[in-house]
Amino acid sequence: MSPNDSLPAPYFFCVLAVMVLLLQGWQARMQCFGIPMMVVALTIGIWYLIDPIYNGYSQYIQEIGEPILNVAWWEVLLFLFTFGLAVPVVNKWMNGEADQDKSVLFELIDDHKVDTPFFQDQVEKLGVLIFVSWAGLMLLALWRTDFDFTGIFFPYLSDKNDPWSRDRIGSGLDFMISFASYIQIMLTALLGVICAISFRMRPFLLSGVSYLLAVPFYLFDRTRNTMLAVLLPGFFWLVLVRIKGGFLIRLVVILVGFFMIEGWLKFVIATRDTESVAMAFQEGGLQRSDLTNKKHLGLNMFEELGYINLLIKNGTYRPNWGARYFAELVNPIPRSLWSGKPLIGIDYAVARGMAYGNQNAASGGVAASISTGMIGQGVVNFGGFFGPIAAALIMSLWSAILARQDRLGNNISHLLLYSIGLVLTFNMGRDITLLVIYPFVFAWLLIKVINRQTANNLEFYEA
Repeated sequence: MSPNDSLPAPYFFCVLAVMVLLLQGWQARMQCFGIPMMVVALTIGIWYLIDPIYNGYSQYIQEIGEPILNVAWWEVLLFLFTFGLAVPVVNKWMNGEADQDKSVLFELIDDHKVDTPFFQDQVEKLGVLIFVSWAGLMLLALWRTDFDFTGIFFPYLSDKNDPWSRDRIGSGLDFMISFASYIQIMLTALLGVICAISFRMRPFLLSGVSYLLAVPFYLFDRTRNTMLAVLLPGFFWLVLVRIKGGFLIRLVVILVGFFMIEGWLKFVIATRDTESVAMAFQEGGLQRSDLTNKKHLGLNMFEELGYINLLIKNGTYRPNWGARYFAELVNPIPRSLWSGKPLIGIDYAVARGMAYGNQNAASGGVAASISTGMIGQGVVNFGGFFGPIAAALIMSLWSAILARQDRLGNNISHLLLYSIGLVLTFNMGRDITLLVIYPFVFAWLLIKVINRQTANNLEFYEA
């Protein structure tokens, strides 16, 4: 960082707040809400605190102005302060007294219950159900693409063929296409998890081969959040229960995995705007010379928070007093049933100058939508004071929901749901939206169906 990039005092207050939240979360790890709390703190650290260092704070000062940026830092600090106070309270309200909590995840790891016969029996049953569901969905995908096996399973040999493509603004039965798309993400992530925790050959091969067929569909796409959604849950369990040898070995695996994923995401950024990822891979792959100095685009949620405050100050944009959160909440309602269903974020995209290019109804009248960020989304809803508080309370509720999955971990399906939710938390750094957590929602619905049909026979030990 150059001398002109020197950061103000509120930035360092935010760094200190993140460190305090991480410590608080680690101390509460056996109370179930500790790990989700740490993940949210890390999410803020990556999307907001690394942003000005990675992208250059002096550029933000020139574009937005130092006074506006200082306001944004205090909003980040307000979010962190509120979140730290709210998480234990919301968790107690939703999940009961903290002293009654016991992290099943840590108990599972410490007591080596993963490789017990009863646990593996349930992994095998759940794995078969997930495979059958995925195979059925893939038959539908193949039918919609005239049985383009290469485009669905081997996009690196030609190009991806998306059976679920649709316009930004849906109509008719488009909601069913979106539903299938999110179900595919959820099932692919679960296949990776089953592969990681299967210690028997049959479920390991079944889930492993299926996962290797399923995951290229996302790796050779342009959307990075879905890549992380299908890669990281399985990697999470691989590090926790599959890798033996202690902390140092796990750390090495994490670092190797990080650099591999980081390199691939950089490759996607470098190529997706000029050609398909598959074609770029065939032409030069990761050896392309233009990757050396390429940066990850989109890691700029603090910058966007600055722009939000700037637009509000000059009157270009005004807080919509909950309309954006309401639009997110009612998103599951098909537009065919509610033609006037509110659009998500289009007003802000217009304020940011995106009202150009293809402005037809199918595109929402803008060339692109813009993520406002976890904290910025609160600000566009309720302004600079109540907005960060609202966002912090929502993330406190989300942390409690994840903590509940840990508490219900006697049923292994909830542990799988827990790992998906932790991964999707990072993607929520760009927006708190159902569009990100739909895989979690649909996995939760699948678990409800499973538990109802099996009368909770998926417990791997008696509580």
